[in-house]
Formats: sequence, structure tokens, C-alpha cells
Amino acid sequence: MYLLPIAAATLSLTFLVGCTAHFPRPAGGVNDTAVPASSNAGRHTQWQPIPQFDAAHAYRLIEQQVALGPRAPGSPGHDSCRLFIREYLQRYADTVFEQTFTHVVYGRQLRLTNVGASFRSDLPHRVLLCAHWDTRPYADEDPEPTNRTKPILGANDGASGVAVLLELARIFAHYPPPVGVDILLVDGEDMGHASDLDNFCLGSRYAARNYPFAAHPLWVVVVDLVGDREAWFPWEEYSWQSAPELLRRLWSIGKEYYSGFREEFVAPIFDDHVSFIQRGFRSVLIIDAELVGNRSPTPRRRYWHTLRDTPENISQATLRAVGQTLATWIYGSSW
Repeated sequence: MYLLPIAAATLSLTFLVGCTAHFPRPAGGVNDTAVPASSNAGRHTQWQPIPQFDAAHAYRLIEQQVALGPRAPGSPGHDSCRLFIREYLQRYADTVFEQTFTHVVYGRQLRLTNVGASFRSDLPHRVLLCAHWDTRPYADEDPEPTNRTKPILGANDGASGVAVLLELARIFAHYPPPVGVDILLVDGEDMGHASDLDNFCLGSRYAARNYPFAAHPLWVVVVDLVGDREAWFPWEEYSWQSAPELLRRLWSIGKEYYSGFREEFVAPIFDDHVSFIQRGFRSVLIIDAELVGNRSPTPRRRYWHTLRDTPENISQATLRAVGQTLATWIYGSSW
């Protein structure tokens, strides 16, 4: 992902972008009060049990990914993580598949793999949940120059989004959702050098051009950098231009679980949701925007694209807030 200046925000998309970036500090904490299973605006409220997101299990899934080492394409950890994700999803999903393609990055041909899974394949109305599973091959933002050619572990930038979606997959298997859910874990998100957008989001671009599921989704939700213990989740500009009603709906739920869900705008971020938006999918991004570009006033939080992206920064409370928000949206909406 990459934070874009407002002047560069159109990226060949047919939107107007007019908000400036600002970074107020969130108050921390999670609200444990249950959220009613309210429907989309204008429809009736349904009161039904909402499955509980197991943040401790999600945290263990982060640890398991990190234990494989860096997961940059072409590395041993990359192949091990692909197998780990595929085998995990095969325990829970209706169908699991790999979407493999090659791409040349800085003169090196890489074999990249998106991993997909479907739940409630019988239902025509569907949503897509997406995260990237690869990690950055160089810690180019590290304060120590000798570290800048080393690969990162990506506990937050990579593993956190995957962990949230894998734990949701387990929930979907035990509690069939009222809408069809497809999960896509995409590869090659973080290969580009700074400002080289052509080599970011490779897996999502390929998937958006060659959509691998049988039916297009009503909505796409991308999660990235969703584990930090002081996370701040604002409204990202491309998301607002693509699907403002979904953004409002998710944040109305999220605020009940975590005060870091903030209904205020941040400058556009080039992430996997843009690949889908450019192909006509209504898509939003949930991301800790202050981490991107290491813009946080808190020194601990300046670990984006550095060797300090490790599990010590991750909070189960934040994982729970994001995972429970998605679960409440899926199970509590009228589809």
C-alpha cells in the first residue's frame, strides 16, 4: 500500500478527490457492548445471534505466519505460507483454489499465487473479503541503512489481515452466513519501490482482471494493517468515492467495538481495493492509515516497511474489533 498526495489521487479513476490528509489521535479501547444485528439503511432490524470473533485464535494465526519467516515472493517462507493458508482454508470452506500467474518485477520473473475460498456457494448474493498475504522483500523505511535490503516479517503488514479473514473462515464454517462469502488472499501486494505503483497490488490487479469466483460480489472489503494496539481507521478517500454507503455501515458498527474507527477522511491510499474499483467493483479499505508512510507521532508506531513489524505491536483487542465488525455486518444485514 502507498499513501498518495491529493494531486495524484485520480490514478485514472473517474472520481474527484478533494479531502486533505490529517492525523488526529484516536482514543484506545474496545467496547464490549453487543451491537444489534441491524440491517442496511431503510430496512428492518433483525435481532439474531452474532457469532463472536476469537481474537486469541487470530493472534495465534499471526504468530504462525511470522514463524515461517519473511513471506516475500520467491522465498522459502512464501511457499510455506501458501501451503499453510491453503490447508487451513480447506478445513472450512466449500471450495478452495489457487490462482497462479507470473509477473516480471525489476527483471526477475516471479510466480505469484492468489488463494481463494468460498462459503455458501449456493447463494447468488455474495461479498468478497480480501487481504494480501505476501510481505515486503526489503525494509526500505528502516532507520538503520544496513537493514534496508532485508525482508520484513510483516506481523501487521500482511499477517494481520490474513489472520482476521482466516478466523472469519472458521466462523463461516460453524455458522453459515446469510450471504455468500468469498475470501481472496492476494499475492504480490508489496513488491514496488517507493512511488513505483506499477509493482504494487499485483495479485489484486490480476484477480480483478480475471475474476476467479463464479459471481461478482455486491461489495468488496479489503483489510490491511489491522492489528496495531493503537490503530486508527479513518475513511479512506477512494473507498468513499466507490462505496460511501458501505463505508458508513461498517464504521457505524465498528465504532461500537473500537473508538479508533473514525468518521473522518484521510488522503487516498493505493492498496488492493483500487484494483477492484478500477474494474467497477464497489470496494472499501479498512486500514490503519497513520502507519502508511510512518506518519505517526508515536515513535513505536513508525515501523511500516521496517524490521520492527513484529507481533509485539499487535493487540488482540484491535483484531477483535475489526473481525467482529465484519462478522456483525455479514450476519446482521438484510441481504
